[in-house]
Amino acid sequence: MSYPPTFDTIGQPFILLTTVDSTNNYAMAKVHEGAGTHGTVYFALDQTAGKGQRGKTWKSIPGQNIMMSVIIDPGTARTDQSFMMSCVISLACYDFYKSFAGDETSIKWPNDIYWRDRKAGGILIENVFSSGGSRWKCSIAGTGLNVNQTDFGEIGSRAVSLRQITGKQFEVTEAGKTLCGYISHRLRQFYEHRFEELLDDFNAALFMRNQKVKLRKGPVVFETTILGADQTGKLMVKDTIERSFASGEVIWVFDND
Repeated sequence: MSYPPTFDTIGQPFILLTTVDSTNNYAMAKVHEGAGTHGTVYFALDQTAGKGQRGKTWKSIPGQNIMMSVIIDPGTARTDQSFMMSCVISLACYDFYKSFAGDETSIKWPNDIYWRDRKAGGILIENVFSSGGSRWKCSIAGTGLNVNQTDFGEIGSRAVSLRQITGKQFEVTEAGKTLCGYISHRLRQFYEHRFEELLDDFNAALFMRNQKVKLRKGPVVFETTILGADQTGKLMVKDTIERSFASGEVIWVFDND
């Protein structure tokens, strides 16, 4: 990895892949080969096995959306500050999407991009730590954002794209390069250790904040109010008591599920 890292080299180089199983897998392989450098972006026109949270797959029509992964050096950040990288990428995607889709854009905890009550994209960050886990070596930040796709198959109206929202067609590789600029902007906050500011911005953009939602923990569905995320990434809620949940502990429940 290059050191010290800089926020303004994201997308240098910007490598276009015609087809790949997963941009995160490809980027991780490059890191392990010693060939992956800070700021490198791998952008795929087609992913055959795109990766989502908790082992889910990410499906996209070839050439229609942003599917890319960026290698990021966390610099002097500690391993227990890894949620701040999630804030960086989530906010960058939020900033990008909001610039076209407007104020109804939000971040659904832990790191999906939403427009109104529909999913516009997802993020998967895979961190590489030293063998003893004491040093954070790099992050592979994968983003999948719906840009031109209009047919989402069986998930239908639960997903949305920029084309559906704006009526405009986008050049997806240029859109990916624009997203790199937003990542650079948010990385400046990260490298300056403005973590409280990042968390405040994340919570200000949070989907359904201060509103009642339904969550499922195991077989139990319960109603609660979203308060925000804490600095470790846990979701803070309040019903009969205040409590918090780690990613994967609870599942959102929507009336149209």
